[in-house]
Amino acid sequence: MFSFFKKKALPEVRFDWLGTDIHSHLLPGIDDGSPDLESSISYIKSLNQLGFQKFICTPHIFMEVHPNNRGTITGALEKVLAADEIKRLGVSVSAAAEYMVDNDFGPLMNAADGMMELPGKHLLIEMSYLSETPDIENYIFELNVRGYKPILAHPERYTFYHRKPEKINRFKDMGCLLQLNLLSVTGYYGREAKHTALKLLKEGVYALAGTDFHHDKHLQGFLDARIWKDVYDEVKDYGFRNKELFG
Repeated sequence: MFSFFKKKALPEVRFDWLGTDIHSHLLPGIDDGSPDLESSISYIKSLNQLGFQKFICTPHIFMEVHPNNRGTITGALEKVLAADEIKRLGVSVSAAAEYMVDNDFGPLMNAADGMMELPGKHLLIEMSYLSETPDIENYIFELNVRGYKPILAHPERYTFYHRKPEKINRFKDMGCLLQLNLLSVTGYYGREAKHTALKLLKEGVYALAGTDFHHDKHLQGFLDARIWKDVYDEVKDYGFRNKELFG
């Protein structure tokens, strides 16, 4: 039977327009991301095929679970950079870190070898998904005083802000940049995270976006055009500052 209603065509999901991924767990064997060098190479190749050209890897520094430091991160990065497949690919791979802001964060700010920051003294921070870090605003203020430019990872995933969007705007007003997890808009992290992400996009709150890539399921999410069909244009046309700030 002829239908007057046409199904919406699936988008070609690519990320050339974003170019630089500022949040990923692609370094091998040091956190809950890539388990080994072979996986790291495979993931980077797959993301490159989706349009990413530059990767600033950000392994966790979370002392209770992933007690990384400059040495562990640099060592893992060197393994990736030494791989012939990565050299042939011609992509840029570097490293910073994603810091858990908890009781251990204060001492880390005073570490003798400094903090693992993104270019321009940008520093990626996160909190527990279940409860707000006490004095989080004081930490953000202190980072600014020290010349850092804090980036709060995936605010849409913090369940305690789903009913308090004014708190997220407060961070922006304090000079903290906000970073979207791209898969959030697809519903990968749940309905509430998707709703919050789309609301924040509409309000123009985000400055940056990242994959927060960890594993095969994330790759499947980026490759599945069906889950992107109603939201892809919203992220593609948003105007994230990844290229402006990080090349």
